Amino acid sequence: MRLAGVSALLTFVILCAFAVAIGSLTLHRIRTDFNRQVQDTAIQLPSELTINALPFRIEPRLSDFASKQNHAVIRILSLGGKVLAQSPASASSLGSPQLSARTVRGYRVLSRPGVVTQNGERVGEVIIQYGRRVSDTEATVRRVELGLLVGVLLGTCLALMAGMAIARRAMAPIARLTSTAAEIARTRDPSRGMPQSAAEDEVSELARTLEGMLRELDAARGETELMLARQRRFVADASHELRTPLTSVLANLELLAESLHGDEGDAARSALRSSRRMRRLVADLLLLARTDAARVVAREPCDLAQIVAEAAGELSPISDEHEITLDVHPAIIEGARDELHRLALNLIENALRHTPVGTVIHVSTGSLADGRVELIVEDDGPGVPAEIAPTLFERFVRGAGDTGGSFGLGLAIVSAVAASHGGSVTLESPSAGGARFVVRLPGLAAQAEPPMGSESSDAVLTNQAL
Repeated sequence: MRLAGVSALLTFVILCAFAVAIGSLTLHRIRTDFNRQVQDTAIQLPSELTINALPFRIEPRLSDFASKQNHAVIRILSLGGKVLAQSPASASSLGSPQLSARTVRGYRVLSRPGVVTQNGERVGEVIIQYGRRVSDTEATVRRVELGLLVGVLLGTCLALMAGMAIARRAMAPIARLTSTAAEIARTRDPSRGMPQSAAEDEVSELARTLEGMLRELDAARGETELMLARQRRFVADASHELRTPLTSVLANLELLAESLHGDEGDAARSALRSSRRMRRLVADLLLLARTDAARVVAREPCDLAQIVAEAAGELSPISDEHEITLDVHPAIIEGARDELHRLALNLIENALRHTPVGTVIHVSTGSLADGRVELIVEDDGPGVPAEIAPTLFERFVRGAGDTGGSFGLGLAIVSAVAASHGGSVTLESPSAGGARFVVRLPGLAAQAEPPMGSESSDAVLTNQAL
């Protein structure tokens, strides 16, 4: 459409230039021919008219040269300016006689001297005025101008329609390529072929180029997916294989930490803490590897409120400088209990790690009207910095205020567990400050029997700062 519009605009400019040039020449020619006709007729009249003195008679009649049809007028004037004779269509006045042509009251007038004879002999002189109405010529000029204007507009419209037809025909293969590319972008399936044009032109070359690009992208994606699958399998296998020796190492270090004293005991306890962190990292990597590989762990009905209470109780020994309050209501879902426990544990631990001493952390659960369940962990701390908020749920992202030596996998695990259970986690920034993490998961039917221990709808766990 734009191409057709540009083509029509160029055609309009060219036709306007052509109309101005041709119109100027044509109009000048029309006016010049009119003036020449007036001049030629005025010059011929004295030789063609015979004016007798007595009786005063003019032969041939003036109406033979000036009639209403050609809008011409003739006047015979004495040298004193008295009208001696005039044609029937004569105007009231053609002005004073002058040898040069001029326009008077809408007439082009030219005066020439004439001779009065008596018996073939010259006895006096008169002035012959000849005039023609200018409006006839101007009407012709207006018709020519209108014709040129109509021609320019008609030519522009024809150029626009022709340009649209040609552009539509020329852009049809491009439109098919665009539609196919949009479909590939929507389905993310580069294996689809691009439509090929029958003509050997630039469009067909573009289609072949895009086809080759898609084949290369498909091959590259396949190689990338294969490499990622191998990496996930390696991480999962390595994490799984590391759990057994780590368990043995932890058991031995626990015995050493209890039996040794002094510097040796301190070294054993330091190694024990590092090994526990390593076990935690291995467990995190194994969980993420399972979610990446879409491996579904056995699911069972469980109460999210009970899981949250257990996670808060597990963190109670390290939360003595914070205040944790629980407001949990039964929220029955079908899921992997260990993974949901890890989700709740990571959210509460994240609030403990990134907030100052004395911060209040509020945890609540409940069911929503649409059948989903909700877990909310919010605090009145400094909140999440704006620069890391967009990448907060990515792996190995750590905030500047992290004082707990985390690996940056906690919130990534929260997001992965929520997604694997068909839910989501979002970060909100309350107007009063702090951070608010909201997890929404699909719940079981309302009549589902809650597991044992979930009958208490309200619980409060408070750890005051020492």
